[in-house]
Amino acid sequence: MAKLLYSATASLDGFIAGPGGDMSWLTDYLSGEQPGGQEVTEADPTAERLLARIGAILAGSRTYRGDDPNRGTDREGAFGGQYHGPVVVLTHRPPAHPVDGITFATDLAGAVESAKEAAGEKYVNVLGADIARQCLEAGLLDEVLIFFAPVLLGDGVRIFDHPGGAPVRLEPLPGESAHWYRVLR
Repeated sequence: MAKLLYSATASLDGFIAGPGGDMSWLTDYLSGEQPGGQEVTEADPTAERLLARIGAILAGSRTYRGDDPNRGTDREGAFGGQYHGPVVVLTHRPPAHPVDGITFATDLAGAVESAKEAAGEKYVNVLGADIARQCLEAGLLDEVLIFFAPVLLGDGVRIFDHPGGAPVRLEPLPGESAHWYRVLR
């Protein structure tokens, strides 16, 4: 059965998007060149391994409709345009007309069920801080993987934000990246 994995790239101060959902800050870190012209020549083996293990994406409405740091380029789309597979979007306002390759769901349980069915034995990759929080609160999220970019944004959308909420305990997954965790229930 598919597992739900929340994966994101974050700034060192814990933001996955800038103010208003701005994702343009990621462009420098995903393009192969760091700010200042320093070239990144090594691919991240964890990211490559992850992409091969994703069977479906579960995205929140804001993430689906939001900013793409690669918009208008051949790298537009999830995982720099490398992901080609089923996408389920949780939204209270599905579009009036179908969108190729996208399934829209209006409740969390239905969205998760559709995404798991589409993923088969692979991961459902959860994209979006709010939907990840909802999955955590419902006891549905299995794992968390965070990649960090060497930047401090200072403001924006946090990796996880639940003021007044209870702590979520995580344990490192053996044999995986330093920031790949199992959610403890």
